[in-house]
Amino acid sequence: MIQKSSLLKGLVLFVFCILTSNISFAQQDPQYTQYMYNTMSVNPAYAGQREVLSVTGLHRTQWVGIDGAPQTQTLGIHAPLRNNKIGLGLSIVNDALGPVNEYYIDANFSYTIQVDDNNTKLSFGAKAGIHGLTSDWSEGVIQQIGDPTFADNLSVFSPTIGAGLYLHNRKWYVGLSVPNFLQTEHFDDSQVSVAKERMSYYLIAGYVFNLNDNIKLKPAALVKAISGAPIIADVSANFLFNDKFTLGASYRWDDSISGLAGFQVTDGLYIGYAYDATTTNLNNYNSGSHEIMLRFELQKVGRILSPRFF
Repeated sequence: MIQKSSLLKGLVLFVFCILTSNISFAQQDPQYTQYMYNTMSVNPAYAGQREVLSVTGLHRTQWVGIDGAPQTQTLGIHAPLRNNKIGLGLSIVNDALGPVNEYYIDANFSYTIQVDDNNTKLSFGAKAGIHGLTSDWSEGVIQQIGDPTFADNLSVFSPTIGAGLYLHNRKWYVGLSVPNFLQTEHFDDSQVSVAKERMSYYLIAGYVFNLNDNIKLKPAALVKAISGAPIIADVSANFLFNDKFTLGASYRWDDSISGLAGFQVTDGLYIGYAYDATTTNLNNYNSGSHEIMLRFELQKVGRILSPRFF
């Protein structure tokens, strides 16, 4: 935990200098350590794939100890229709970084077909919604910079249109998605500052290995590519004990290592937690990141479902 407020302010200003280089704002999509349990937030084709009404909430506090560090909340609700061929979902994301706040509200749709006799399925997904970005430069120490970029607050909105593919069966999955095809630039009245929304690409994959009757190994990976930003790659491995308790680790390339834990409290309630330890020089200024998630699922009365491991 940082003790000197001047150091904190300097670090926050450094972050904003990075974000506002070339007098522009180009915020990246939020990142999640528990992406394997929050799939619809990155791929609309996942809507309805759990075959029940599923509600997932996640809260992430990043870089604890740094003033204005990112905080993210997500809420995802989705369910299947018509013998699990159609899935509908709603995704809400709120992402705050210092005085800048972003939010996404998206409707998700999926259509699933069976592609072989081993119950392998291919889901096509689409999403549409709204993205908002606001700022309040009166907060913190931003005004001390004296840059005209920070003279006026931002309040901009734009539509989002995305799509995804999700190939899966009970043992493995692979998905490819583009959360937003639209690349929009928002200028202020003087056209001094601009907010840019850039196209991003997500590739996800995972597998379930049965080590014995009581232990399963679930490796997973996520690769995110954004125009004008470095590629982000996550790899993880989770052990599932007695289909109830999860324990694992994750690595985000050139960024952090993480520990994950989760517990299936009841058939319809899962609680997950992740802790990230920064591996860059930024670890001298923060005490890590915390992420907690809850998933509630409404089981259908009188129907026994096969366990879903992703």
